[in-house]
Amino acid sequence: MTSQPPPASLLNLAPLLPDSRVFRGALGNPFLAPRGVWLAGRTLFVADTGQNRVFIWHRLPETEFAEPDLVLGQPDSADTGRNAGGSTGASTLQYPSGLWSDGERLVVADAWNHRVLIWLSFPTCSGQPADVVLGQPDFNGNQPNVGGIGTAPNAQSLNWPYGVFSDGERLWIADTGNRRVLFYEQIPTQSFARADGVIGKPGFTERDYENHEPVWPYSVRVGPDGQLAIADTQYYRTLLWNDWHSAFTQPADALVGQPDFDANGQNQFRLSPEQHTLNWTYDAFFYRKGLLVADTGNSRLLWFERVPRASNPLADGLIGHANFQTGSENVNTRFGTDRQLYWPFSICIDGDRLAIADTGNHRVVLGRLVIS
Repeated sequence: MTSQPPPASLLNLAPLLPDSRVFRGALGNPFLAPRGVWLAGRTLFVADTGQNRVFIWHRLPETEFAEPDLVLGQPDSADTGRNAGGSTGASTLQYPSGLWSDGERLVVADAWNHRVLIWLSFPTCSGQPADVVLGQPDFNGNQPNVGGIGTAPNAQSLNWPYGVFSDGERLWIADTGNRRVLFYEQIPTQSFARADGVIGKPGFTERDYENHEPVWPYSVRVGPDGQLAIADTQYYRTLLWNDWHSAFTQPADALVGQPDFDANGQNQFRLSPEQHTLNWTYDAFFYRKGLLVADTGNSRLLWFERVPRASNPLADGLIGHANFQTGSENVNTRFGTDRQLYWPFSICIDGDRLAIADTGNHRVVLGRLVIS
Protein backbone atom coordinates (compact mmCIF):
# COMPACT_ATOMS: atom_id res chain seq x y z
CA MET A 1 0.00 0.00 0.00
CA THR A 2 1.34 3.43 -0.93
CA SER A 3 1.16 6.12 1.73
CA GLN A 4 -0.70 9.27 0.79
CA PRO A 5 0.60 12.75 1.63
CA PRO A 6 -1.26 14.82 4.19
CA PRO A 7 -3.71 17.47 2.97
CA ALA A 8 -2.39 20.76 1.67
CA SER A 9 -3.56 22.75 4.68
CA LEU A 10 -1.59 22.46 7.89
CA LEU A 11 -2.54 19.36 9.83
CA ASN A 12 -4.61 20.00 12.94
CA LEU A 13 -6.62 17.92 15.37
CA ALA A 14 -9.59 20.29 15.26
CA PRO A 15 -10.52 22.51 12.31
CA LEU A 16 -8.70 25.51 13.72
CA LEU A 17 -7.00 26.54 10.50
CA PRO A 18 -8.77 24.64 7.68
CA ASP A 19 -7.23 26.79 4.95
CA SER A 20 -3.79 28.31 4.97
CA ARG A 21 -1.32 29.65 2.49
CA VAL A 22 2.43 30.01 2.41
CA PHE A 23 4.17 33.34 1.88
CA ARG A 24 7.92 33.47 1.26
CA GLY A 25 8.61 37.17 0.62
CA ALA A 26 10.01 38.60 -2.59
CA LEU A 27 10.64 36.12 -5.42
CA GLY A 28 14.34 36.88 -5.82
CA ASN A 29 14.83 37.91 -2.21
CA PRO A 30 12.96 35.47 0.07
CA PHE A 31 12.93 35.25 3.86
CA LEU A 32 15.71 33.69 5.88
CA ALA A 33 14.64 32.44 9.31
CA PRO A 34 11.98 35.10 10.02
CA ARG A 35 11.42 35.26 13.79
CA GLY A 36 8.83 38.02 14.01
CA VAL A 37 5.45 38.62 12.40
CA TRP A 38 2.70 41.16 13.02
CA LEU A 39 -0.69 42.04 11.52
CA ALA A 40 -2.31 45.48 11.76
CA GLY A 41 -5.49 45.40 9.71
CA ARG A 42 -4.45 44.53 6.17
CA THR A 43 -0.80 45.42 6.82
CA LEU A 44 1.76 42.65 7.25
CA PHE A 45 5.09 43.13 9.04
CA VAL A 46 7.82 40.48 8.97
CA ALA A 47 11.11 40.55 10.84
CA ASP A 48 13.39 38.81 8.35
CA THR A 49 15.73 38.03 11.20
CA GLY A 50 18.43 36.10 9.41
CA GLN A 51 18.92 38.97 6.97
CA ASN A 52 18.70 41.88 9.43
CA ARG A 53 15.68 43.66 8.02
CA VAL A 54 11.96 44.27 8.51
CA PHE A 55 9.58 44.08 5.56
CA ILE A 56 6.18 45.80 5.32
CA TRP A 57 3.32 44.99 2.96
CA HIS A 58 0.44 47.48 2.97
CA ARG A 59 -1.96 44.74 1.91
CA LEU A 60 -1.83 41.07 2.85
CA PRO A 61 -0.11 39.16 0.05
CA GLU A 62 -2.34 36.68 -1.76
CA THR A 63 0.44 34.90 -3.63
CA GLU A 64 3.46 32.87 -2.55
CA PHE A 65 5.83 35.70 -3.47
CA ALA A 66 5.29 39.47 -3.47
CA GLU A 67 7.55 42.50 -3.45
CA PRO A 68 7.43 44.48 -0.17
CA ASP A 69 6.25 48.05 -0.06
CA LEU A 70 8.91 49.04 2.47
CA VAL A 71 12.08 47.61 3.97
CA LEU A 72 13.65 48.85 7.21
CA GLY A 73 17.16 48.17 8.42
CA GLN A 74 18.74 48.15 4.97
CA PRO A 75 19.22 50.77 2.24
CA ASP A 76 17.73 48.38 -0.31
CA SER A 77 15.40 45.37 -0.12
CA ALA A 78 18.15 43.12 -1.48
CA ASP A 79 20.71 44.08 1.18
CA THR A 80 21.16 41.79 4.18
CA GLY A 81 24.25 42.79 6.18
CA ARG A 82 24.29 43.25 9.93
CA ASN A 83 23.72 46.95 10.58
CA ALA A 84 23.60 47.40 6.82
CA GLY A 85 27.23 46.32 6.60
CA GLY A 86 28.46 49.26 8.67
CA SER A 87 28.11 50.87 12.07
CA THR A 88 25.01 50.88 14.23
CA GLY A 89 22.66 53.75 13.46
CA ALA A 90 19.05 54.91 13.53
CA SER A 91 18.28 53.07 10.29
CA THR A 92 20.13 49.78 10.89
CA LEU A 93 19.16 46.44 12.42
CA GLN A 94 20.96 43.40 13.72
CA TYR A 95 18.82 40.30 14.26
CA PRO A 96 15.40 41.98 14.61
CA SER A 97 12.77 39.79 16.22
CA GLY A 98 9.62 40.99 18.03
CA LEU A 99 7.30 43.50 16.33
CA TRP A 100 4.31 45.59 17.31
CA SER A 101 2.30 48.19 15.40
CA ASP A 102 -1.12 49.81 15.57
CA GLY A 103 -0.83 50.94 11.95
CA GLU A 104 0.39 54.36 13.07
CA ARG A 105 3.45 53.56 15.16
CA LEU A 106 5.97 50.74 14.91
CA VAL A 107 8.11 49.10 17.61
CA VAL A 108 10.94 46.68 16.73
CA ALA A 109 13.05 44.57 19.08
CA ASP A 110 16.54 45.00 17.61
CA ALA A 111 17.84 42.10 19.65
CA TRP A 112 21.53 41.85 18.83
CA ASN A 113 21.99 45.61 19.06
CA HIS A 114 20.55 45.34 22.59
CA ARG A 115 17.92 47.97 21.93
CA VAL A 116 14.34 48.63 20.89
CA LEU A 117 13.57 51.04 18.04
CA ILE A 118 10.37 53.07 17.78
CA TRP A 119 8.91 54.87 14.78
CA LEU A 120 6.44 57.39 16.24
CA SER A 121 4.73 57.79 12.88
CA PHE A 122 4.33 55.07 10.31
CA PRO A 123 7.37 54.75 8.00
CA THR A 124 6.76 56.17 4.54
CA CYS A 125 9.99 55.21 2.81
CA SER A 126 12.46 52.36 2.87
CA GLY A 127 15.44 52.74 5.16
CA GLN A 128 13.65 55.38 7.23
CA PRO A 129 15.49 55.98 10.54
CA ALA A 130 13.72 55.33 13.83
CA ASP A 131 12.63 58.23 16.02
CA VAL A 132 13.37 56.71 19.43
CA VAL A 133 15.85 54.16 20.79
CA LEU A 134 15.47 52.35 24.11
CA GLY A 135 18.26 50.47 25.86
CA GLN A 136 21.05 52.69 24.51
CA PRO A 137 21.93 56.36 25.16
CA ASP A 138 21.96 57.07 21.40
CA PHE A 139 21.55 55.34 18.06
CA ASN A 140 25.25 54.49 17.84
CA GLY A 141 25.44 52.29 20.95
CA ASN A 142 24.89 48.54 20.78
CA GLN A 143 26.49 46.94 23.85
CA PRO A 144 24.57 44.79 26.34
CA ASN A 145 23.47 46.95 29.27
CA VAL A 146 25.29 49.86 27.60
CA GLY A 147 28.63 49.04 29.25
CA GLY A 148 29.13 45.64 27.67
CA ILE A 149 29.19 42.03 28.88
CA GLY A 150 29.30 41.80 32.65
CA THR A 151 27.66 45.18 33.20
CA ALA A 152 24.73 45.07 35.62
CA PRO A 153 21.33 46.08 34.21
CA ASN A 154 19.39 49.18 35.20
CA ALA A 155 16.08 50.83 34.36
CA GLN A 156 17.41 52.15 31.04
CA SER A 157 19.44 49.21 29.74
CA LEU A 158 18.66 46.13 27.67
CA ASN A 159 20.37 42.82 26.94
CA TRP A 160 19.07 40.75 24.03
CA PRO A 161 15.50 42.11 23.98
CA TYR A 162 13.60 39.67 21.78
CA GLY A 163 9.97 40.59 22.39
CA VAL A 164 7.81 43.72 22.47
CA PHE A 165 4.11 44.36 23.00
CA SER A 166 1.81 47.32 23.49
CA ASP A 167 -1.87 47.78 24.16
CA GLY A 168 -1.72 51.05 22.27
CA GLU A 169 -0.81 53.02 25.37
CA ARG A 170 1.68 51.05 27.48
CA LEU A 171 4.77 49.16 26.35
CA TRP A 172 6.24 45.87 27.57
CA ILE A 173 9.70 44.62 26.53
CA ALA A 174 10.94 41.05 27.01
CA ASP A 175 14.48 41.91 28.11
CA THR A 176 15.53 38.34 27.57
CA GLY A 177 19.23 38.46 28.44
CA ASN A 178 18.47 40.26 31.70
CA ARG A 179 15.80 37.65 32.55
CA ARG A 180 13.05 40.21 33.05
CA VAL A 181 10.26 42.19 31.40
CA LEU A 182 10.41 45.99 31.42
CA PHE A 183 7.22 48.07 31.59
CA TYR A 184 6.59 51.62 30.39
CA GLU A 185 3.39 53.41 31.34
CA GLN A 186 3.41 55.09 27.93
CA ILE A 187 5.19 54.30 24.68
CA PRO A 188 8.31 56.46 25.09
CA THR A 189 8.76 59.46 22.84
CA GLN A 190 12.27 60.20 24.11
CA SER A 191 15.32 58.00 23.70
CA PHE A 192 16.97 56.13 26.60
CA ALA A 193 13.80 56.43 28.68
CA ARG A 194 13.69 54.76 32.08
CA ALA A 195 11.25 51.91 32.54
CA ASP A 196 8.47 52.46 35.07
CA GLY A 197 8.35 48.89 36.31
CA VAL A 198 10.01 45.49 36.08
CA ILE A 199 8.48 42.01 36.05
CA GLY A 200 10.52 39.07 37.25
CA LYS A 201 13.00 40.87 39.46
CA PRO A 202 12.78 42.68 42.81
CA GLY A 203 14.52 45.71 41.26
CA PHE A 204 16.14 47.03 38.10
CA THR A 205 19.71 46.03 38.94
CA GLU A 206 19.26 42.29 39.61
CA ARG A 207 19.83 39.58 37.02
CA ASP A 208 19.99 36.38 39.07
CA TYR A 209 16.75 34.43 39.11
CA GLU A 210 14.57 32.14 41.17
CA ASN A 211 12.51 29.34 39.66
CA HIS A 212 9.24 31.27 40.07
CA GLU A 213 10.61 34.16 37.97
CA PRO A 214 10.99 34.36 34.18
CA VAL A 215 14.20 32.50 33.39
CA TRP A 216 14.52 33.33 29.67
CA PRO A 217 11.48 35.46 28.72
CA TYR A 218 11.26 35.62 24.94
CA SER A 219 7.87 37.22 24.33
CA VAL A 220 5.24 39.09 26.33
CA ARG A 221 1.53 39.46 25.51
CA VAL A 222 -1.39 41.14 27.24
CA GLY A 223 -4.90 39.82 26.65
CA PRO A 224 -8.18 41.67 26.09
CA ASP A 225 -9.27 40.97 29.68
CA GLY A 226 -5.99 42.12 31.20
CA GLN A 227 -4.22 38.76 31.38
CA LEU A 228 -0.45 38.55 30.90
CA ALA A 229 1.50 35.78 29.16
CA ILE A 230 5.29 35.44 29.12
CA ALA A 231 6.91 32.73 27.00
CA ASP A 232 9.63 31.43 29.33
CA THR A 233 11.73 29.50 26.88
CA GLN A 234 14.47 28.01 29.04
CA TYR A 235 12.03 26.31 31.42
CA TYR A 236 9.72 25.12 28.61
CA ARG A 237 6.70 26.95 29.96
CA THR A 238 4.38 29.90 29.53
CA LEU A 239 3.77 32.04 32.61
CA LEU A 240 0.22 33.38 33.02
CA TRP A 241 -1.15 36.11 35.28
CA ASN A 242 -4.90 36.70 35.55
CA ASP A 243 -4.21 40.44 35.80
CA TRP A 244 -1.06 42.05 34.41
CA HIS A 245 -0.95 44.54 37.29
CA SER A 246 -0.21 41.72 39.74
CA ALA A 247 2.88 40.54 37.84
CA PHE A 248 5.03 43.23 39.49
CA THR A 249 4.50 41.79 42.97
CA GLN A 250 3.64 38.10 42.69
CA PRO A 251 4.55 34.93 40.75
CA ALA A 252 2.40 33.73 37.86
CA ASP A 253 -1.07 32.39 38.64
CA ALA A 254 -0.70 29.43 36.26
CA LEU A 255 1.85 27.64 34.09
CA VAL A 256 1.39 26.09 30.67
CA GLY A 257 3.81 23.24 30.03
CA GLN A 258 4.89 22.48 33.60
CA PRO A 259 3.08 21.30 36.77
CA ASP A 260 4.88 23.73 39.13
CA PHE A 261 7.63 26.34 39.33
CA ASP A 262 10.40 23.85 40.08
CA ALA A 263 9.67 21.64 37.07
CA ASN A 264 11.75 22.40 33.99
CA GLY A 265 11.74 19.29 31.81
CA GLN A 266 11.68 19.39 28.04
CA ASN A 267 8.28 17.82 27.29
CA GLN A 268 8.32 17.10 31.03
CA PHE A 269 11.22 14.67 30.44
CA ARG A 270 9.30 12.62 27.87
CA LEU A 271 10.74 11.36 24.60
CA SER A 272 7.72 12.70 22.72
CA PRO A 273 5.25 15.49 23.46
CA GLU A 274 1.83 15.16 25.02
CA GLN A 275 -1.31 17.24 25.24
CA HIS A 276 0.13 19.30 28.12
CA THR A 277 3.87 19.57 27.38
CA LEU A 278 6.07 22.16 25.71
CA ASN A 279 9.49 22.22 24.10
CA TRP A 280 11.32 25.53 23.53
CA THR A 281 8.24 27.73 23.52
CA TYR A 282 8.84 31.20 22.09
CA ASP A 283 5.46 32.93 21.87
CA ALA A 284 1.78 32.98 22.84
CA PHE A 285 -1.21 35.02 21.74
CA PHE A 286 -4.61 35.68 23.27
CA TYR A 287 -7.63 35.04 21.04
CA ARG A 288 -11.23 35.49 22.08
CA LYS A 289 -11.44 33.79 25.50
CA GLY A 290 -8.54 31.44 24.77
CA LEU A 291 -4.80 31.24 24.23
CA LEU A 292 -2.64 30.02 21.35
CA VAL A 293 0.87 28.90 22.35
CA ALA A 294 3.80 28.47 19.99
CA ASP A 295 5.28 25.12 21.03
CA THR A 296 8.29 25.86 18.88
CA GLY A 297 10.51 22.85 19.57
CA ASN A 298 7.61 20.50 18.87
CA SER A 299 6.83 22.35 15.62
CA ARG A 300 3.21 22.98 16.56
CA LEU A 301 0.78 25.49 18.04
CA LEU A 302 -1.35 24.49 21.02
CA TRP A 303 -4.85 25.92 21.45
CA PHE A 304 -6.59 26.42 24.81
CA GLU A 305 -10.29 27.33 24.53
CA ARG A 306 -10.09 29.22 27.83
CA VAL A 307 -7.03 30.99 29.17
CA PRO A 308 -5.73 28.49 31.74
CA ARG A 309 -6.17 29.43 35.39
CA ALA A 310 -4.48 26.30 36.75
CA SER A 311 -1.07 24.84 35.91
CA ASN A 312 -0.34 21.96 33.54
CA PRO A 313 -3.57 22.29 31.49
CA LEU A 314 -4.46 20.01 28.59
CA ALA A 315 -4.65 21.70 25.20
CA ASP A 316 -7.96 21.56 23.35
CA GLY A 317 -6.49 21.56 19.85
CA LEU A 318 -3.35 22.01 17.83
CA ILE A 319 -2.01 23.21 14.50
CA GLY A 320 0.94 21.58 12.77
CA HIS A 321 0.51 17.88 13.55
CA ALA A 322 -2.19 15.24 13.34
CA ASN A 323 -1.99 14.30 17.03
CA PHE A 324 -0.51 15.49 20.32
CA GLN A 325 2.16 12.78 20.43
CA THR A 326 3.97 13.94 17.29
CA GLY A 327 6.71 16.49 17.80
CA SER A 328 9.25 16.11 15.03
CA GLU A 329 9.45 18.61 12.21
CA ASN A 330 10.59 15.73 10.03
CA VAL A 331 7.54 13.48 10.45
CA ASN A 332 6.37 14.15 6.89
CA THR A 333 9.67 14.99 5.25
CA ARG A 334 9.21 12.47 2.49
CA PHE A 335 6.38 14.71 1.29
CA GLY A 336 8.20 17.99 2.05
CA THR A 337 7.85 20.33 4.98
CA ASP A 338 5.40 22.60 3.13
CA ARG A 339 2.62 20.59 4.75
CA GLN A 340 3.72 21.15 8.32
CA LEU A 341 5.35 23.68 10.63
CA TYR A 342 9.05 23.72 11.39
CA TRP A 343 9.98 25.67 14.53
CA PRO A 344 7.32 28.42 14.56
CA PHE A 345 8.79 31.31 16.58
CA SER A 346 6.13 34.01 16.41
CA ILE A 347 2.36 34.23 16.02
CA CYS A 348 -0.05 37.13 15.62
CA ILE A 349 -3.84 37.24 15.42
CA ASP A 350 -5.83 40.23 14.15
CA GLY A 351 -9.55 39.61 14.03
CA ASP A 352 -9.70 36.01 12.82
CA ARG A 353 -6.55 36.28 10.71
CA LEU A 354 -3.55 34.30 11.89
CA ALA A 355 0.06 34.84 10.84
CA ILE A 356 2.81 32.39 11.82
CA ALA A 357 6.53 33.02 11.48
CA ASP A 358 7.40 29.47 10.39
CA THR A 359 11.06 30.08 11.01
CA GLY A 360 12.60 26.71 10.13
CA ASN A 361 10.79 26.70 6.79
CA HIS A 362 11.91 30.29 6.05
CA ARG A 363 8.37 31.48 5.44
CA VAL A 364 5.20 32.96 6.90
CA VAL A 365 1.94 31.01 7.06
CA LEU A 366 -1.27 33.00 6.71
CA GLY A 367 -4.79 31.76 7.37
CA ARG A 368 -8.11 32.38 9.04
CA LEU A 369 -8.91 30.77 12.37
CA VAL A 370 -12.18 28.87 12.73
CA ILE A 371 -13.14 28.39 16.37
CA SER A 372 -16.55 26.97 17.23
